[in-house]
Amino acid sequence: MRLRFRISVLAVSLLAALPMRAQNPAVPTLAAGPAASSSISADLDRLQSAASQANVDIAHMRIEKWKADGASKQQAQSNADSLQRNLTSALPGLIGNFRAAPHDLMAGFKLYRNLNALYDVLASFTESAGAFGPKNDYEALAQQLMVIDSVRRAIGDNLENLTASTETELNQLRTQVHTMQQAAAAAAAAPPKKVIVDDTEPAKKTTHKKKPAPSANGSTSNSQATSQPAAKSQ
Repeated sequence: MRLRFRISVLAVSLLAALPMRAQNPAVPTLAAGPAASSSISADLDRLQSAASQANVDIAHMRIEKWKADGASKQQAQSNADSLQRNLTSALPGLIGNFRAAPHDLMAGFKLYRNLNALYDVLASFTESAGAFGPKNDYEALAQQLMVIDSVRRAIGDNLENLTASTETELNQLRTQVHTMQQAAAAAAAAPPKKVIVDDTEPAKKTTHKKKPAPSANGSTSNSQATSQPAAKSQ
């Protein structure tokens, strides 16, 4: 399983386990992964070309005519067969997988591990070719060995950077989940707020007008009494 797929599964499982109350807090987003280096694609092209040429060079060698004892020739032939199987069967598939997913750590480490083993055997075989075989066979194979070693180192540096980037993403994911868990715990511990709604209307006050008190002569108040005209003198 690829590491980035594992990160996605971890994120989904952890986030799904959080209570619904933790959906609203603002949390940092994950940084985007680094863009694929264009040099990696070029390095893989160089590696594929060098591997193909090394296989041709090994196939054209006449190991049985080397100036060495029988045991050394037998060991050299066994190494040659092993190298050709790797160069034609294992290595092309590993290159293709890493080319298709340059951010896949698993694919990168598989290719890098294979290159380390391939380089060790090829270096020993090239040294034997220089010691017991024709000079031109050694020079042709040594040139391809240098290319394979150069690409091997470049892929190692790329994997180191990719590992650091993936570790940063994992730390950001842990921080994000921890923040959401803290927000969920705080929301669960807070007492619910009580809202009191008063839907009763206050009673309306009725105002009673006071009746005016009658005066002594039986009339109402001066303001409401009708004035009598004065009697005319005869």
